[in-house]
Amino acid sequence: MDRINEAIELGINNIGENRVQELIKKYDIIGNRINYHMIGHLQSNKVKYIIDKVCLIHSLDRLSLAKELDKRAKMNNLTINALLQVNVAEEESKYGLKMDEVIPFLEKILEYDSIKIKGLMTIAPFTENPEEVRWVFRELRKLSQKIDAKAYEGVEMNTLSMGMTNDYEIAIEEGATMIRVGTGLFGKRNYNR
Repeated sequence: MDRINEAIELGINNIGENRVQELIKKYDIIGNRINYHMIGHLQSNKVKYIIDKVCLIHSLDRLSLAKELDKRAKMNNLTINALLQVNVAEEESKYGLKMDEVIPFLEKILEYDSIKIKGLMTIAPFTENPEEVRWVFRELRKLSQKIDAKAYEGVEMNTLSMGMTNDYEIAIEEGATMIRVGTGLFGKRNYNR
């Protein structure tokens, strides 16, 4: 927590978490001085714990989660901002919609008036040479532009959350507006502590 407080003092005001328990723990200590982002896979049964704490959910990828987000947002008189998670490389080990599923899914999400789609998120395959995954970021940007051109009411494509510590430079070159570099700033996580 000392390193996170130091980062906040240096001007970092957005913190992303992969796990609900970690987000809640930080919120209990730090409070609402910063913006919290849920960047990891979110189970529907855990939405209730974070619905009033997060400014953006990066991992919306299924209707059951959308239904729960909408229900909990209405119960709390909130609007929840979310990104659609896209598994561009179709890795079996990763969550997210396939590229051809995104627009039909988005059109279903439009029925939920408590959810506002702000853009897209992807996680590229890990590789020693980030140049090998440039295509992943490029394809997500193209998809974002395609969605933007459809001008869905209430849908924005202002956020492209892509790129992590090992590949963020390539992601930025391909249009990332938000990167996830916690490992670079704070070191590798040890969840077994």
